Amino acid sequence: MKKTILVTGGLGYIGSHTVVELQESNYNVIVVDNLSNSIREVTERITSITGQPVKLYIADINDDLSLSALFKKEVIDGVIHFAAHKAVGESVQNPFKYYRNNIDGMISLQRIMHQFHVRTLVFSSSCTVYGDTGHSPISETHPVTEAISPYGTTKLVCEQILKDLCRYSGFKGVILRYFNPVGAHPSASIGELPLGVPDNLVPFITQTAAGIREKLTVFGNDYNTADGTNIRDYIHVVDLARAHVKSLDYAFRMNQDYEIFNLGTGKGHSVLEVIKTFEQASGMVLPYVIGARRTGDVEQIWADATKAVQLLKWTPQYNLLDMMKTAWKWQLALAESGKNESATENQETTSR
Repeated sequence: MKKTILVTGGLGYIGSHTVVELQESNYNVIVVDNLSNSIREVTERITSITGQPVKLYIADINDDLSLSALFKKEVIDGVIHFAAHKAVGESVQNPFKYYRNNIDGMISLQRIMHQFHVRTLVFSSSCTVYGDTGHSPISETHPVTEAISPYGTTKLVCEQILKDLCRYSGFKGVILRYFNPVGAHPSASIGELPLGVPDNLVPFITQTAAGIREKLTVFGNDYNTADGTNIRDYIHVVDLARAHVKSLDYAFRMNQDYEIFNLGTGKGHSVLEVIKTFEQASGMVLPYVIGARRTGDVEQIWADATKAVQLLKWTPQYNLLDMMKTAWKWQLALAESGKNESATENQETTSR
């Protein structure tokens, strides 16, 4: 019998790709999303890929009444939890927004899950929990440190909440610490669609190439790296989505209370390397300027994902050039459909 999975934030960037992979892996999927950083049309785009309708509840996970009503109506076997604010820079400027939404939302969700005897949860965490360690590649055994941004703090706190519930309340949890998702579905039907000014590097690159933005600003070129710019582990969003499905499969059969996995390619790429790879993928030359370092940015970090490869039987399939090609194909598809976001303020880019 098919299991039914609730995906919070399921119309967002990673969530929508995960819904596709879940449907194609014979799961029934229910999505709850408050549309704060997504649009309803994504449901139609998912259906165009999978041929299956998306059951959508428009609600906020901080709204206990709405969440409880959903659990009363549906029989849910497990949850993948994406719904959270996710911009490092914004979290520094407005930390209380992040504490309120990310931490309280996690508590609300797990309280309702516990009430309705749903005990299997895959949690979307982040490599930010490792802080600015100066050590890479990082494995899951590396100690987490004091976060350097409120966003990172919320992930640390939410991880601890889930660990406690797994130890003492019968939950089975998988914590996924992933690195930098980029790219889009090969069909160009879904991809990253930031509402307003993007928070991440690649949408700034593609929007600059599309003429939506005048130029990129790279935060600092004086880091202790080969070209002076930040280094990150970029992972294709489809590879990441498939890892969530494998993590869910693993959670249903696991004996231990919880497990933690890094999700990345195990390769670090600098901001300038990403820009040059996009230029190779698109045949364009991008205008950019070098700005000052930004508060909250880690110098360099990439994953040791050996554990995910071994236990989840998961291996990333896309390289950086593939990532840039699909990101650009998605941007071109947005232009053709008239769905390009037109927020053209001269905002800075990010190395996340």
